[in-house]
Amino acid sequence: MDRLNNLLRIKNGDKMPKMKTHKGVAKRFSVSKNGKVKHRHSGTSHLAWRLTSKRVRDLRGTDTVATCEEKKLIKALGHSAR
Repeated sequence: MDRLNNLLRIKNGDKMPKMKTHKGVAKRFSVSKNGKVKHRHSGTSHLAWRLTSKRVRDLRGTDTVATCEEKKLIKALGHSAR
């Protein structure tokens, strides 16, 4: 058993485990250079025929996440909190 523990310790280099990126979050959010979290507007993928043209135009592009959610998302993305 000691030999197995020694091998594991050598393999891991006695370091903390790596931060893992949450892939579902990585596909939906990104961090800007200023540290803000960007996301795509919801309600744009299908059934847009029932929206007004003005609403469809307003949903184009990206938006920023509320500040209360940023810390959780940055951690899930594997970035260090700023």
